Amino acid sequence: MPKPLVVVESPAKAKTISRFLGGDFVVKASVGNIRDLPEMREGLGVRVDDHFECDWVVPPGKKQAVAELRRALRDASELYLATDEDREGESIAWHVLEVLSPKASVPVKRIGFHEITSAAVEAALEHPRQIDMRLVEAAAGRRVLDRLVGYEVSRVLWRRVSGASSAGRVQSVATRLVVERERERMAFRRASYWDLEGRFAATGVEFPAALVELDGRRLARGGDFDAATGRLAEGADVVVLDEAAATALAGRLREQPFSVASVESKRFTEHPKAPFITTTMQQEASRKLRFSSARTMSVAQRLYERGFITYHRTDSTSLSETAERAARALIRERYGDDYLPPAPRRYASKVKNAQEAHEAIRPAGDVFRAPEVVAADLDSDERALYELVWIRAVASQMVDARARRVTLRLTASSTEGEQAVFSASGKVYEFLGFRKAYVEGSDDDPAADGRSDEQELTLPSVSEGGAVECRDLGASPHETRPPARYTEATLIGELEKRGIGRPSTYAAIVDKITKDRGYLWKKGTALVPSWTGFAKVQLLERHFSHLVDYGFTAAMEEVLDEVANGRAEMEKWLHAFYFGNGTEGLRELVSETRLESIDARVVNRVALGPDLDAAGVTLRVGRFGPFLERGEDRASVPDDVAPDEFTLALVEELFARQARGPRVLGADPDTGKTVTVHDGRFGPYVQLGEIVEGSKTKPPRASLFASMDAETVTLDDALRLLSLPRLVGVDAEGNEITAQNGRYGPYVKKGTDSRSLESEDQIFSVTLQQAEAIFAQPKVRRGRGAPKPPLAELGPDPESGAPIRVLDGRYGPYVTDGTTNATVPRGADPSALTLDEAVGLLRERAARGPAKPRRAAKKPARKAAKKTQGARKATGAKKTVKKAAGAKKTVKKAAGVEKAAKGSGTKGTGPAAT
Repeated sequence: MPKPLVVVESPAKAKTISRFLGGDFVVKASVGNIRDLPEMREGLGVRVDDHFECDWVVPPGKKQAVAELRRALRDASELYLATDEDREGESIAWHVLEVLSPKASVPVKRIGFHEITSAAVEAALEHPRQIDMRLVEAAAGRRVLDRLVGYEVSRVLWRRVSGASSAGRVQSVATRLVVERERERMAFRRASYWDLEGRFAATGVEFPAALVELDGRRLARGGDFDAATGRLAEGADVVVLDEAAATALAGRLREQPFSVASVESKRFTEHPKAPFITTTMQQEASRKLRFSSARTMSVAQRLYERGFITYHRTDSTSLSETAERAARALIRERYGDDYLPPAPRRYASKVKNAQEAHEAIRPAGDVFRAPEVVAADLDSDERALYELVWIRAVASQMVDARARRVTLRLTASSTEGEQAVFSASGKVYEFLGFRKAYVEGSDDDPAADGRSDEQELTLPSVSEGGAVECRDLGASPHETRPPARYTEATLIGELEKRGIGRPSTYAAIVDKITKDRGYLWKKGTALVPSWTGFAKVQLLERHFSHLVDYGFTAAMEEVLDEVANGRAEMEKWLHAFYFGNGTEGLRELVSETRLESIDARVVNRVALGPDLDAAGVTLRVGRFGPFLERGEDRASVPDDVAPDEFTLALVEELFARQARGPRVLGADPDTGKTVTVHDGRFGPYVQLGEIVEGSKTKPPRASLFASMDAETVTLDDALRLLSLPRLVGVDAEGNEITAQNGRYGPYVKKGTDSRSLESEDQIFSVTLQQAEAIFAQPKVRRGRGAPKPPLAELGPDPESGAPIRVLDGRYGPYVTDGTTNATVPRGADPSALTLDEAVGLLRERAARGPAKPRRAAKKPARKAAKKTQGARKATGAKKTVKKAAGAKKTVKKAAGVEKAAKGSGTKGTGPAAT
């Protein structure tokens, strides 16, 4: 009996929907999109001379999913496309339809829902629709735009910036934001200043206060200093105290009488925040749960697919009437009527170019299940994020908090007649309102100028002229601080504020530029640009400035929004962007002629700040990594030093270390050649003899053991290393067995067979009998046979109970629970990791999914690309229908699009390239 076939994106979503539909439907997963552009190494995949048509292909990894869908369709009575209701989901639905090509006798229906509940699925089945080709066109237009930029500009990067791997459109802009912030930090000059802080008391209440005014002039604060010079800003009429002056002033005031100069009290209200959208959920999970954006989205995906929260890729702050009723019922039951506003609260979206027609993120269903009710069904990450979503949605429908802010100003005369004014501020909540359920976190750097922010503090009830006791008074130092580095949360917030990219892509973008591309690295939670990231941004700023221009990138999003709304077409805009329209297009910018004008030495040279510039020191990104340069001097750069941490003292130390050159250990008694120890790119090594100019033969070399240090290694140690491989003996069959050190660690070798040793010291101690016993054991897969002792044992995983350890691997230290491995971040001390930090690293790694197989690097050639564009006729690579009946209309450009087009040198928009 034929049954309807329902196609969704993921197996987890399919499993949940199957429970609701029962045996009357067949539910299958496409496992993401089943078609894409070919890999860049195979060519551009976009026929730029044929209306930007795409050569869609079914990747090898998707062929099994396609085969299963085709088998299921053979016996299907209907086809329901139930992918997500955003642009990407609409695109997946269209690609599935194009590839499956159901018979005319099989009706095709598009359905969608914002939450995976029985009621939502049933309602969707009752109200099917057609595929929205406007959304398909916008999704394809974005894919084409990203491919044009990625393919064409990446080729330039590969040839001009060492270590650069790609030039993604939004990735590059995000990297530029972080680089610009680091430049500000590198140019920053610290300023120090002092004030007085004391403890005072009145009516039995003790409270803190700080000096704010002296003889009618305000005391200096951090904002009064010039960040570029560290000196007081021009025109600032303030008092600047140094340590001696502040200490002396405290002595002159300490025993003097203090009185209340003024009392100011103001009542105010605080409003609850809107329920979560994608970006605010990522930011708050970063602040409160210490989740990376990728980890947050992975957990949210699981919660959505299992029916616990609504769709998590949204920039709408609206709640449905069902959700409002659920929240209000819960508030009345749990908190009482005093916490319930007369009517539901409504929120306007603040996101630039907000476009998806979804609800805000909230607990799924018509009843908000409390976190304790669903706890048993969720793992620790899921419980934490669900509770965050739950309390945010509930608090958004509660009443305002009411509070009172009080400021006291105290005055005293010093023994020398100076008039000093101290200030104390605090706030007291008279009614908590929504704060009883939830308080939003903050990314602001507290005490950015060295002083604490106003806090919840009870001040005494006093009146003007009343006496105040000074119980303690002392000088307090402060320093100005450079602009805070971006974290994942603040970078996502900045991208959102500028209208760059889409909320659903932010997690993948941040993950890609940190973990996959290496343009950024993390120092704690702060994002630090790598030197390759610096060089990449410099090349783009100087030769492709509009591609990393924030306004231009946001304008691209406006064009895509107009296409999705049916008010514009894509082809004309793509044509102007690629071929030019009165200005140079992308094709001209990446031509061989332009490429020859890009000086690799210039774009790979990074200025290190005014002090080091004055000393003639620059940093260059070279073929073998970054290095310092001063005239003819060179010095390697440590990996874990952030750009703003390079000082003249550190630079001198690095140059001095390099100038010392290889350390001479002595002469080899057999050959008389000099033995030296060197600092190499891959670690310290010893060398016998010198490199002979013109000779292709390198002198013998051997890496130091992990237990050795380049400063203390001896001649005997070096000669033992250079003597490897060591002959252990000959077995009964006449086979020589040797012990040696290799790429994957110490091992013994017999003919073509090899076995790992447990430690490097065994190379010199293993006996023939022990070696034969090792060869008698079954061979294990490389890397599993001779583990090094763990660097730390952190204890059991809170969820699985599996022991979590820190190990030293081939590519550096990592944490593992036996199933998942996660690299210890650069600059972190592996032995100092806590269990919570290790669990967080493992969860983030698991959220990224399995590692992609490494392929041999193959850069696309323009000739091959052109040939491919004209010749590819692969199965499943159908062209997108240029004119879907009723799906497109050519219209005049909207004002917002025209503005965007002007910024890009275009005069019109056209059909999307799909």
